[in-house]
Amino acid sequence: MTYQLDPHGEELLQEYRQNLPVLQRIEQIVYQKVSETLKEQGIYVTTLEHRIKTEQSLAGKLERKGGKYSSIADITDLFGMRIITFYNDDVDKVAAIVKGIFEVDWKNSVDKRKLHQLTSFGYNSLHYICRIPKSLVDDPTMPQLNTFRFEIQMRTALQHVWSTIEHDIGYKGAVQIPPEHRRQFSRLSGMLELIDDEFSRMRNTMTEYRRQMQSLVASGKLDEVPLTTDTFRQYLETKPFEALNSRIAAANQAEVFPAPLMPFLPILLDLKLETLGDVKNFIDENSEAAYQLALSNLAFTDLDIIAESVGLQNLCVVCALKQGRGRFGVKAIFDTLNGERDSNNAIADMVMAQAASLPFMNES
Repeated sequence: MTYQLDPHGEELLQEYRQNLPVLQRIEQIVYQKVSETLKEQGIYVTTLEHRIKTEQSLAGKLERKGGKYSSIADITDLFGMRIITFYNDDVDKVAAIVKGIFEVDWKNSVDKRKLHQLTSFGYNSLHYICRIPKSLVDDPTMPQLNTFRFEIQMRTALQHVWSTIEHDIGYKGAVQIPPEHRRQFSRLSGMLELIDDEFSRMRNTMTEYRRQMQSLVASGKLDEVPLTTDTFRQYLETKPFEALNSRIAAANQAEVFPAPLMPFLPILLDLKLETLGDVKNFIDENSEAAYQLALSNLAFTDLDIIAESVGLQNLCVVCALKQGRGRFGVKAIFDTLNGERDSNNAIADMVMAQAASLPFMNES
C-alpha cells in the first residue's frame, strides 16, 4: 500500500516495522500481567481491550502530524489497552494496580474526569502513559521493552457506551452542531454522569447494608434481620439445621451429605417468616415434630445416607400442617422444590399418612 508520507514519515514507518516484534511482546506482557493482577485482586472488569496500532492507522497519523515525532518511540499509543469497569470506584482501583505494575509517565498522562467539560462524559477516561519496568521484565536481547511507552485507558461501561455513541453519530466531527442539539447532548451527558455516580453509591450502600446484616447475625440479633436471599445465605453459614439433621441421621446411623438449602427460601417466605428471628423460632418450635415426622419416614427404609435438606424439609411440612394448610400445603412445598409434577401428589399423600398419627396433628 502506498502512503502519502514525507521522507521523515517513511523513516518512522520503517522503524515501526522493525519494532513490531517488540510491540507484540509488550502486548503479551502487559495483557498477561494486568489480567492476572485484576483476578488476584478480585476486581471484575467488563472489558479488557488491547491492540497494536496497524500500519495503515499509523501512516494516517504520520500523514497528519508526523513532524512532531523525532523517532517512533515518541508515539505513545502504538500499543494501547482499554480497561472498562462497571463502577467509578473500580476505575480508581484499576489505576492503583496499573501504577503498581508499570512506570507511569505522569507528564503525558491525563485524568480527563477532572476536566468537567460540557458534553465530555464519554471522554472522562483516565489515561496513563506507561513503560514496562526492568523489575518486571529485563531482557538484554530486547532492551526496547523498557523504553517504548504505551497507553492504558480506564473508564466505566457507561462512559464507554456514551463515547461510542458520540463517535457513531459524529458529534465530535467537523459538522457544526446546532445549539438545540448541543443542549440535548449536554443534558444526556449530565444524566449519564449522574447515573454512573449513583451506581457506585448504590453498590457502596448495599455493601454497607450487607456488613450490618452480617454483624447482626454474628451478634445473634436475628429479630432485626429481614429474611432475604443475602441474609438467609449468611444464616446458613451458621449451620442452623445441623443439630436436627444429626439427630435424624442417628436413627439409622446414616451419613449426611451436602444438599442445597437456598431453594427453601420461597417456602419459608410463603410460611410467613419475615426475619431470621422468625426462622430461629420456626426451628425451635417445630424441631421435635419434624424429628418425629422424619422418623416415621425412615422407619420404612434402611437408608444410610440422607440429604442435608432433610431437617429443613420436615420443618417446612410440619409448619404448613400446623398452619392448617393440609395436603394442598404439603404438595405446594414439593412443587416448589421439585417443580410441579404428578409425583408430588403421591408424595403429599404419603406425608399426610405418616403425619396423621403424630402428636402435633392432634394438638388443638
